[in-house]
Amino acid sequence: MNTNPSGNGEFGQRPANTGPIVPKTASEALRPEAGTPPPKRSRASRSQVVVFMNFVLSAVMLMVLAAGVALYFGKQEFTEPGPSANGDTFLVKPSTGVQDIADQLERRGLISDARVFRLGVRAFGNDSALKAGEYEIKPRASMRDIMELLKSGKSVMYSLTIPEGLTVEQALQRIADEPALSGDMPAKTPPEGSLATDTLRFTRGATRQQMVDKLLADQKKLVDEVWQRRAPDLPLASVEDFVTLASIVEKETGKGDERSRVAAVFLNRLAKGMRLQSDPTIIYGLFGGKGKPADRPIYQSDIQKQTPYNTYVISGLPPTPIANPGRAALEAVANPSKTEDLYFVADGTGGHVFASTLNEHNENVARYRALQKKQADEAAKAAAAAGTGGSADKPADDKPADDRPAIDSGTDGDNGDAGGDAGAAQ
Repeated sequence: MNTNPSGNGEFGQRPANTGPIVPKTASEALRPEAGTPPPKRSRASRSQVVVFMNFVLSAVMLMVLAAGVALYFGKQEFTEPGPSANGDTFLVKPSTGVQDIADQLERRGLISDARVFRLGVRAFGNDSALKAGEYEIKPRASMRDIMELLKSGKSVMYSLTIPEGLTVEQALQRIADEPALSGDMPAKTPPEGSLATDTLRFTRGATRQQMVDKLLADQKKLVDEVWQRRAPDLPLASVEDFVTLASIVEKETGKGDERSRVAAVFLNRLAKGMRLQSDPTIIYGLFGGKGKPADRPIYQSDIQKQTPYNTYVISGLPPTPIANPGRAALEAVANPSKTEDLYFVADGTGGHVFASTLNEHNENVARYRALQKKQADEAAKAAAAAGTGGSADKPADDKPADDRPAIDSGTDGDNGDAGGDAGAAQ
């Protein structure tokens, strides 16, 4: 054993500063000794600023986590199918903000949460991109679908049709009755024949004045275009006469394949100084722009009534058009058929037969009268068989013109009417 007294800690030597050995019981020997105590907190770590910053950092982390969760579920709700099972139309008025749009969509049951819609629109940068208009929301449309639709501006389109042959008054009534239009009607009624016959497409909220202005502009453009391409030898003094005759042609026939021939009849009669003797001019002279009631026939006495429009009693053209002519009627008058026809009469099938001489015309009229009589007899027999009597009340002293021939005045050397529908020549 080494007994080095220097106490240098070599093996086999007891440390110099150790105390006396205290014996331990078995339980004390097994008891764990205390570990090394943690170092004391520095003065800086106990600072209130550090404590506050730690709190702020923790709060920020919690907020970021909450925002992430909210963003995830918000995005899910923004893109998932919407609550409306049937869809609906939705109107966005001009200058309506995203918040108002979102609130209205939620009230209508088209979206589930206005706040999610509003935040979603802003997140996509479309806060000012939603356009005014009326939109068709499809069933189960998501908030994103609705946002894209309102952004596209693809509004619901409405149609308004002004058929050929309506008077200005009748056309204006259609515009006034259209519920999708807004605003008042024009204070001044446009001239007869000045409105285009067309189908207008528009969005809800368009004004009635806009519709009238467009029809006026379109008709003027059309008339000028066709007038510039007219045949050089037309017996028409002005573009106004051109539109007037086109309106008569429009009312005389609805068959496209005979318009130019009807126009030729009237132009030939004008060139010869013959009266036009057109039944629609009788009607316009009696009823004006309102039009003839459907159950009111042309009576024999109507044919000779003195009105500025009745071409049975006036020479030349009426003072204004009697309706709004369409393109086909205008084209027919501008470039009529090359024919010597001076007469036409209904053929009983919706069309007309034409003639260049009075004798030929009278034969056509006779055939038409015979057909009328046959049809009337068959209708009377059918009515009698059904037990309905088959006769309507008619004035005893003033039969409808179709029941007996019209007597021409003969002042212009013409003994037959052009159309022949109101009365036959004698």
